[in-house]
Amino acid sequence: MTDAIYDAGYAAPSRFYADARERLGMTPSAWRDGGRGETIRFVVTQSALGTLLVAATAKGICRLSFDEDEAALRLRFPDATIIPDDGEIADWVAGAVEAVEKPLAMRDLPLDVAGTAFQEAVWRELRRIPPGETRSYSQIAAAVGRPGAVRAAGSANGANRVAVLIPCHRVVRSNGSLGGYAYGLPIKEELLRREGAGGIATRKPAS
Repeated sequence: MTDAIYDAGYAAPSRFYADARERLGMTPSAWRDGGRGETIRFVVTQSALGTLLVAATAKGICRLSFDEDEAALRLRFPDATIIPDDGEIADWVAGAVEAVEKPLAMRDLPLDVAGTAFQEAVWRELRRIPPGETRSYSQIAAAVGRPGAVRAAGSANGANRVAVLIPCHRVVRSNGSLGGYAYGLPIKEELLRREGAGGIATRKPAS
């Protein structure tokens, strides 16, 4: 993790964590403490792929998931103040639904997520995968400068808390098969189909 911090351009690990709020919103410590000190608004809505939970702090979306509800959100953020949205995040909710249903026209919505330096490097790389393309876990590991950390890249991929907007569904096995997905392979396959990932074959990143 320390090497990944240096590779990201930070002079020391302390600088990475001190800069976390400016970069991401919620600090890593707030994530570890179950969202302590944060107010999270949420909406449970319907999409073409089923029920969608959208939750956000004042700075951005902190949870986007399929088939979850308020109870699941409270399990993830037991120490946050969690309230039903009264319209304040309506535009972000609409954008999240659009990202699911019309991924080629996906807006750049603000996110409020935090992880280790390695996780964040993986998440940034996921957001660089264009719609209609996929990457393998080994390609993601290599892209973040850790070609031997394929398993860790898979774990970071699985730790993604914001489905679709951080498109972990665009990562597949090296043989082109779907691999796993937290919300089930039918949803992963449909997301890829909507993006035009014909054949769901991996494609190499541009050099």
